[in-house]
Formats: sequence, structure tokens, C-alpha cells
Amino acid sequence: MISTAASGNKSLLGTKSTIEESLLTPRFYTTDFEKAAGLDLSEGETDLKAMIAEMRADYNRHHFVRTDQFKQDWSHIQGKDREAFVDYLERSCVSEFSGFLLFKELSRRLKDRQPLLAEIFSLMARDEARHAGFLNKAMADFNITLDLAKLTKKRTYTFFPVEWIIYAVYLSEKIGYWRYILIHRHLAKHPENAFYPLFDYFEPWCQDENRHGDIFKALLRSQPNMWKTWQSRLWSRFFLLSVFATHSLTVHERTAFYESLGLDATQFDVDVIRETNNTSARAFPVILNIDHPDFFKRLDRCAARNLKLKAIAESSGPKLWQWIRKIPLIAGTVLDLIRLYLIKPIDAEALREVVR
Repeated sequence: MISTAASGNKSLLGTKSTIEESLLTPRFYTTDFEKAAGLDLSEGETDLKAMIAEMRADYNRHHFVRTDQFKQDWSHIQGKDREAFVDYLERSCVSEFSGFLLFKELSRRLKDRQPLLAEIFSLMARDEARHAGFLNKAMADFNITLDLAKLTKKRTYTFFPVEWIIYAVYLSEKIGYWRYILIHRHLAKHPENAFYPLFDYFEPWCQDENRHGDIFKALLRSQPNMWKTWQSRLWSRFFLLSVFATHSLTVHERTAFYESLGLDATQFDVDVIRETNNTSARAFPVILNIDHPDFFKRLDRCAARNLKLKAIAESSGPKLWQWIRKIPLIAGTVLDLIRLYLIKPIDAEALREVVR
């Protein structure tokens, strides 16, 4: 439970070096650095050089500065609203810091063999560190911070092949863009719901996410095996569905946070997935048919089961009995995800000439 002590009392500031683990907790990743160093970037070199010029310009270098708006007592934000917002800050901070660690290590490992990529990853690591630090300072306004140095040592790192990293990070950055920009647009129309000044930074923030996504799009399109083969079509569907399912489950867990912003969580989930799916047609060989009548119906069922699984995990009673209760929920979710994966996708290559 997050402390709800008055935020004006900094002496009550608590530091966390561990976070609660769940299926939706952001992971720390590592990859095959030797294979990354051997990537042939010739087909994407022009785009990557254009992106590195944009990254060097660092258009947001003056944006992430805390203003006097932060210097106030936030103890009026209490109860579920406070808990939901702090959870949002914590997961977002861990996610940004995860990106920083991966990009920083890639930059270090590729410095001598892929100097272009090394610099790009170094600049992206700069952005991710800036975001993570800004979020951690926001958490301090609510009397809690993450000890990111200790978290680095305590977390287990998940290995992803280079191709998986490219697919997953591209989608992570693009879905992050749509999350931030849709919240920004909503609050521009309803400023009365912007209860904390962090939301004023979402527009420049989403531009960082967009640039990072464009870099990974250039990486993806520079590798013909990632978009020209039948295997790439299967992997594209897999990662699209994985990211969309994770987003849907997370949004429904955070319903209280989105309601505090005046957003309908279910509609926000649909809008983000729809926009990200459309954007992905610029990079992936196929995208999902989210207009199929079963698509969001089955995703919603998965999200509802996830809430039940969370309630079971938080309940008292023997662990064995908890697992028995979880089995039909897990089986139902797996079945729904398989059925979603088998929905015939949309050929994005055929849409390549369409302006999206």
C-alpha cells in the first residue's frame, strides 16, 4: 500500500528498491549484442542518419524542468485516486528506466563496431533517463521514490533476440506516443481534469516517443527478414497482439486513474489500440483486423479475467486453492488470445501507398 501521508512533509519520504511483480510489471531486457553489432543497416542508413540529426538537436532539452507549479502540497489527492496515480507513476518510471538501461548497454557494446547505432542508442538513453528522473521526482511529491540503482541490481533481466527487441520497442514507443497524445488532447479540452502539472509535459513527451518509434521503424525496415518473409508476418501479429493485450489489461487495472482524468478507460483503450495499429502499417508487413466483431469483445473478456486473477492473488486462503481458482481464468484467457491471433490480418504491404 502506498503511504498517503501529507506530501508537504518531505521527512516522510520513502524509498523503494523493489517493486511488486506481476504479469504486467515492466521488464528489464538484454539481447544478443554480438548480433546487433553485425546488423547490415545499408537499406535504412539514410533514414537513420536523418533521425540522428533530429536526436542531436534535442528539441526537448529545456522542456523537462520542474516549474513552481510543482511546489505545493499534494495531500488533497487521497484514497483510490492517489493510489492509482502513484501506481501509474511507478510503472511508467520503471518502464522508462528499463529503456534507458537497454539503450545505454547497446550504445556501450556497439561503440566500436556500429558507431551510428551506438550514438543513436546513446541519445535515446538520454531521453529515457530524463523521463525516468522526471517521473521519480513526481513520485517524491507523493512521498515515495524508487532507488533505481538498487532496482537495477535486484531485477531479473529477460533475454530477447535482437529482432524481438526491434518489434517490441517499436510498438512500445508508438503505443506510448498515442497514450500521451490522446491524454494531452483530452486535457486540452478539459483542463479542469488536469489535477497535477505532469500532464502539461505530455505533448513534448509524446514527441520523444514518436522519434524513438521512427528510429526502430527504420531499423525494422532495414532488415528484409523482418518484413519480407512469411515468418515476419507471424511475428508481427504476435507482437501486435501481445502489446495490445498488455495495454488492455493494464488500462482496465488503472480504471480509477483514467476516471480521475475524466476519461472512459474502455474507450481510451480502444482509441489507443486503433491508432497504434494504424501507425504500425507503416512498419509491419501485416496489422491486426481490430474491426473484427470478436476483437475487442475477447480483449475485454481477458481484461475482466485479469481483474479476477488479481483479486484471487490478493485474497486470503491456501495457495493451492488460489491456483485451482485461477486455472479456468488462465485457460479462458489463453483460448481467447489464440482465437484473436487466428483472425485473418490486414496486409499492410498492400496499403503501403495509402496515406495513413
